[in-house]
Amino acid sequence: MQTLVEDFLQYLRHERGQSEHTQKTYSALLGKFIDWAARQNLTDWKAVTLSHLTAFLLHERDRAVEVKEGQAPRKLSSESVYLEIAALRAFYRFAENEKILPINVAENLSLPRRWKRLPKALTNQEISQLLTPENPETSQTLCDQAVLELAYASGLRLAELRNIRLEQLHLEVGFINVIGKGNKERVVPVGSKAVEAINRYLSPAGRPKLVKPRSPANLFLTKRGTPFASVTMWLRIKQRVKRAGVARNVTPHMLRHSFATHLMEHGADLRVIQELLGHANISTTEVYTHVAGSRLREVHRKFHPRG
Repeated sequence: MQTLVEDFLQYLRHERGQSEHTQKTYSALLGKFIDWAARQNLTDWKAVTLSHLTAFLLHERDRAVEVKEGQAPRKLSSESVYLEIAALRAFYRFAENEKILPINVAENLSLPRRWKRLPKALTNQEISQLLTPENPETSQTLCDQAVLELAYASGLRLAELRNIRLEQLHLEVGFINVIGKGNKERVVPVGSKAVEAINRYLSPAGRPKLVKPRSPANLFLTKRGTPFASVTMWLRIKQRVKRAGVARNVTPHMLRHSFATHLMEHGADLRVIQELLGHANISTTEVYTHVAGSRLREVHRKFHPRG
């Protein structure tokens, strides 16, 4: 069963151009089903029926999630169950299209309704606080500054920040080429503050001090001269947030949300924001209209005489 999952992952990688993160997520989710199936003496995908898939999902829905000592026990979130159903449906579509399995037993699995959670954005004051340059300047602080400025100026995803290479920079004309989800390329403008921070990082005091003989052409490098892993860059941003004195639980994606929310609040066209974020569907971008609307209502209530 695992061999067929590997074929599916190869398909995602080479034909669909899915990101490494998506591949790992699908691999983990399908791995859970394979482990459950083994306990039911199921060793062949052809023997799996819709009732088996339903029983697995019921098991997952009621399964207690591992928590730290002292925390209250809790069950798997509806979002996690949603992802497991989506993974099974995608796998079975692949297997049916490739004529590997005779029927798609997952096609009648219905996806639960997902509540749209409004993205959290930083305030202008928090952004200003976070982007204040640190002293003294070191190669690492210059790197952190460039990461944060670029993340907020261009709304890049964490993976896009990690993987951006020197040849993708066109700072003299103020834009970068970004390789996003599905290996789709888009052109994104870079603000003057971000250009300044990147150039400062590229100066002799910054990136050149991080470069080692085997360092790749990635823009952002760790102190060992290697590209950032997701968790490493995430931790670096968290540490910078703490040093800046921002009390919020800031994630890298919040900078992307802040980029889009602040553009929307200042009157940017939704289609332009969609293009800048690299969203395939406008409905994904529309969530920012709700965010901007709630902010406007809040301002109206606070400052209007009859609010």
